[in-house]
Amino acid sequence: MVAACFLVASFSWGLGLFGSSVYLQAITAQHGWAVAQVASAITLFFLVSASIQRIVGRSIDRWGPRPVLWTGTVSMAAGVALLGQVAALWHLYACFVLIGVGWSTLSTTGISATVTPWFERHQGRSITLAIMGASVGGILGVPLLLFALSRLGIGPGLAVAGLTAACVLLPLIGWVLRFRGPADLGLQRDGDVSSTGIAPTPANPPIATHANRRVLLWSAAAGFALGLTVQIGFITHHLALAEPLLGTAGAGLLISATGGAAFIGRLVLARIVDRVDVRRLAVTVMLIQTGALLAIALWPTAPPVLIFASLAYGYAIGHVTTLGPVVVRREFGAAAFGATYGSAATVIQFTSAFGPALLGLLRDGFGSYGPGLAIAALATFTGGLALLLGGRRALR
Repeated sequence: MVAACFLVASFSWGLGLFGSSVYLQAITAQHGWAVAQVASAITLFFLVSASIQRIVGRSIDRWGPRPVLWTGTVSMAAGVALLGQVAALWHLYACFVLIGVGWSTLSTTGISATVTPWFERHQGRSITLAIMGASVGGILGVPLLLFALSRLGIGPGLAVAGLTAACVLLPLIGWVLRFRGPADLGLQRDGDVSSTGIAPTPANPPIATHANRRVLLWSAAAGFALGLTVQIGFITHHLALAEPLLGTAGAGLLISATGGAAFIGRLVLARIVDRVDVRRLAVTVMLIQTGALLAIALWPTAPPVLIFASLAYGYAIGHVTTLGPVVVRREFGAAAFGATYGSAATVIQFTSAFGPALLGLLRDGFGSYGPGLAIAALATFTGGLALLLGGRRALR
C-alpha cells in the first residue's frame, strides 16, 4: 500500500505541483500571455482541488481508495495531455480544472486517507514514506517534462506525459489499492496478526477532546495554509525566478536539487516522526523557510545565495507538505480521518491556491521577486506562530 501510494505521489507531484512551474514558463513563452494570467489559471487548479477535499476524504472513508484514485488519474492525465493543445485562455482554464480534480484525489488528502487505516504504531512513518514520492516527482518530473517539451514540442510532449501517467497508475491502483483496510486481509493495523480483534495500542494516543478539538484542528489548518500558500507559490515561480541567474538548464538542475533536498528532508522525517512533537517540528522547519525566503529577497542577484536558500527551503518542503496530515492523525486518531483531515485540507488548499497568483501579482507589481518574497517570509513566520500558539492553548 505504501509503495503504491509512493508511485501515485511521484506522478501527482511531478505533473501537478512541480509541473506547474514548467507549464507557467512554457505556456507564457508559447503564447505570450502575461505571467499573472497563467498563474491565475494555476490558482484555479488549486481552488478546484480545495473545493472537493472533504468529498475526497469522505469518499475514501466510505468506498475505499480505488474508485476515487481512478477518477483522479483519468482527470489529471487528460488535463495534462490537453494543456499542450490550448489556443485560448479559456482552454487553459478548462485544462487546469481537470488537473485540479486529479490533484485533489492523488495528493496529500487522498494518499494519507488511503494509508491511515493500515497503521497505528507507524502512523507518521507510513504517511511520510508514501508522500516521499512527491520528492521523486520534484527530482525527476521537471527535467523529464523539460526534456520532452524540448525534443517533442509542447503539444506532443505533454500528451506523452499524460498518457504515461494513465498507463502506469490505472493498473497499479486497480491491483494494489482495491483493499479498504487491513481487515480485508484478516489483519490488524501495522500488519499484526491477532485473533482477539483488538487493535494495537497507539504509541501516541490522540489528544483531541470535545473541549480542544476546534483549537487543534483550525490552528493546524491556519498554520499549514499560510506555509503551503507560500510554498506552492515559490515552487510555481521557482523556474522563472532562477532562470535569469542560472539559465534554463541551470534552473532546471536547481529545481531538481531542491526536490532532492525535499527527499532528504522526508528521509530524516521518516526516522524521527513517530518519536517527536510533530507540531513543534513543523514550527521549526517553517522558521528555516522564513530565513531562506528572506535571504533570496535581500540578495536577489547572488547565485550562491539563491542556490543555498533554495536547498534549505527544499529540505523544509519535505517536512511541511507531509506534516499536515501527520499532525491531524496524531492529535485526532484514525477514526474518520479522511473527513477530519478533509475539513482542514479544504481550508489549506483554498488558501494555498492563491499562492501562484499572489506571487505573480507581487512580481508584476514590484517589477521583481524580491519584495514579494519578503512578504512571503512574513506569511510563513505567521503560519509557524499559529501552529505554536494553537498547540499551547489546546494543552491548557
